Amino acid sequence: MRRCALLLLAPLLIGAEAPRLVPDVSQRKIEIIYSFTGAELLLFGAILYPGGRAPSDDAQIAVVVKGPSEPVLIREKRKIAGMWVNADSADFRSVPSFYALASSKPIAQIVDPRTAVIYELGIDNLQLSPASAGDPAKDRRFEQGLIDLKRRGGYYSETHRGVAISEGVLYRARIAIPARVPVGRYSAETFLIEKGRVIAAATREIDIGKSGMEAFVARAAERHSFLYGVCAVLLSLGLGWAASAAFRRLRD
Repeated sequence: MRRCALLLLAPLLIGAEAPRLVPDVSQRKIEIIYSFTGAELLLFGAILYPGGRAPSDDAQIAVVVKGPSEPVLIREKRKIAGMWVNADSADFRSVPSFYALASSKPIAQIVDPRTAVIYELGIDNLQLSPASAGDPAKDRRFEQGLIDLKRRGGYYSETHRGVAISEGVLYRARIAIPARVPVGRYSAETFLIEKGRVIAAATREIDIGKSGMEAFVARAAERHSFLYGVCAVLLSLGLGWAASAAFRRLRD
C-alpha cells in the first residue's frame, strides 16, 4: 500500500524538484503614435530552484517574442521579354508577423534539432504551414524568400548570446521593436534549458496598438471602408488642386 502511494506521488515530487521561471517585461503595452520610431523591450526574470538547491552551471535561457500569426501570399517575379512579371506564388496559412529570438548561447549548442523544431527555437525552425502540399523544394524556396523579406524588414531576428545570466539565477535580454511593427497581441516566451532539454517555460503577453490620430484612421478604415476610400480620393484631389494652384501663383 505504501509503495502504491509513493508511486502515485512520484510525479508530484518530480515536479516539485523542477526549477520555475518568474519572467516579466519592461512594457506590457506599446502605443504607436505618429512619432513612433521603434521601441526596445527588456525581458528579465529569475530562475527559482526549489528546496534551496544551488543554481545549475548548465542552465541556459532562450527568449522569444512572437507577433500574431497571419496568412501570407508570396509571389515570385521573373524577367520575361524584358519585363518583370509574377511567375509563381505560394500561400502560407500561419506566419508570425514578428519573431525575435535571444539566447544565452547559439541555439544549436544548447538544444538538439528536434527540440528546436518542437519549440520553434530559431527562424529556420518556424512552422510556416504552406497551404498546399506541393513540391517540397518549391515550398522551401518560397519559405526562404519569405524569411529573407521578413529579415530585411526588421521583423525577424536572432541574437545569439543576447541573454545575460547573473549568478545562475537572474537573466535579462533586450529585443528591438521596429517602427512599422504590426499591431496586435504578442507573446514573450522564456525557456529554461538544461542538458539539451527544455525543463521550464513561461509566457507574458504584450499588446501593441495604435493611439491618437493613427488609431482613429485605422478604425475608420476598418469600420467605414467605403467612406474612408471616398475621403481618401477627395483628399488626394484637393491636395493636388491646392499644389497646382500654388505652383501657378509662384510661376505668375
